[in-house]
Amino acid sequence: MPINYAGDFRETIDNLGDYESVGVGRITVPEAYSFDAVSQLGYIAARTETMEIASGILPMYSRTPTNLAMTAAGLDYVSGGRMVLGIGASGPQVIEGFHGVKYDAPVGRARENADICRMIWRRERAVYDGRYYHLPLTEENGGSGLGKPLKLINHPVRERIPMMLAAIGPKNTALAAEMFEEWQPFLFHPDYVDVAFGEALAEGKAKRDPALGELGIVPQVTLLISEDETAQNNALSVVRNFAALYIGGMGARGKNFYNTLAQRYGFVDEAKLIQDLYLDGKKTEAAAAVPDELVRAMSLIGPASYVKERVEVFRAAGVSCLLAQAVAPTHAERVEQMGTVAGFIGA
Repeated sequence: MPINYAGDFRETIDNLGDYESVGVGRITVPEAYSFDAVSQLGYIAARTETMEIASGILPMYSRTPTNLAMTAAGLDYVSGGRMVLGIGASGPQVIEGFHGVKYDAPVGRARENADICRMIWRRERAVYDGRYYHLPLTEENGGSGLGKPLKLINHPVRERIPMMLAAIGPKNTALAAEMFEEWQPFLFHPDYVDVAFGEALAEGKAKRDPALGELGIVPQVTLLISEDETAQNNALSVVRNFAALYIGGMGARGKNFYNTLAQRYGFVDEAKLIQDLYLDGKKTEAAAAVPDELVRAMSLIGPASYVKERVEVFRAAGVSCLLAQAVAPTHAERVEQMGTVAGFIGA
């Protein structure tokens, strides 16, 4: 399950033991322009026993690759080997607007981040001459010439901490399939995974090191198990508004990755309409324009039998971990429903 970075974090963590007891196997903490995810992951590590802790995601522009490696190794240590390092590019609005760092070469930087993190975890000396990162930083690349090729002082719990790349573009998706243990797509439609991502996944898997194992796929879904149509429609509205925000508002015209993804799913006219309405300030109308098929496909909302069927659809699409955001009205119901889905997944 994902943590909501805008919610009451402490109350959520106080209740994590309930979720852990019913089989929730992973908790993820995002990082936007909110509290940092790392301090929260460390706190979660101390309050849990078995569930994996994952960054979902850490923007790679706001930390150096070696800092990412040190951070993941530290969290893996305090959690007893339960860390998953999720990284991604975020977008220029956040990276350049909030961090004041140039947003460039997301694919090349992700590749070099993976190389460097694994080098650091193996406790090799930090010697790397990439296109974007140079260790040590030499005079030719703008350094003082005094840098030394150091290696991590501590011995990591694992020399290969699982890495997950958030990606929806073809090049980044291919990179995830080539170099990362897991891939986190966004607004994931399991029925169109081959149409939208098949070529990129095949390209990456053709270069994949067998030692990485099968590529894990980790999409996020909204969960509500209910026979009540009003409750179902309310939950679907949450998904609809969420989708409209990203398809319509996350980026300028021609520079919106999520809008492009909706078009790859086949919703070409709908994606344009959603964006036009959203950017014109008509957010309610934009949400209404999100196709019902898309809303239902990327959710687990309905009676238990329907949710169970959809879990199998996600499984058939190659999904290895569902990040389920339960939206039932009470804590007890949310725990029960997460346990039910955990049972479906384990069946």
